[in-house]
Amino acid sequence: MTPKKEQYPELISLPQFGDSTTGFLVSTQKAGNLPFAIKRVFWVQQVPPTYRRGNHAGYKTEEILIALQGRVEVQTEQKARQQFFVLNQPNEGLYIPAKCWISLTFSADALLLVLASTDYDVQDIIPDYDKFRQL
Repeated sequence: MTPKKEQYPELISLPQFGDSTTGFLVSTQKAGNLPFAIKRVFWVQQVPPTYRRGNHAGYKTEEILIALQGRVEVQTEQKARQQFFVLNQPNEGLYIPAKCWISLTFSADALLLVLASTDYDVQDIIPDYDKFRQL
């Protein structure tokens, strides 16, 4: 069996249709360009700009983060590789692989959509940074 290729956070372009006179539609209909099958969808909103969300990783869960509105700054860490992303385009998603630590900061008007590869399971969450670093 071939070992799975190491995956790191990366930006993914989502198909966008329309124009400035009629508006735009962004779709995951051609989900073949997504790195996993979507099992759960949720969104985060009205986060105070001084509050940092996330601060965890998932053992198995992969995610795609999409800022539908506003700006979301994402810091990631995986195997001592740290990256920083700014999400502010609704036709662009950030792929977060399993076992990747994330920390999120939101603008006051931000609306973040999250597509996840698993159903919610509290046992899948790694909330302790030191434990995460030991993986």
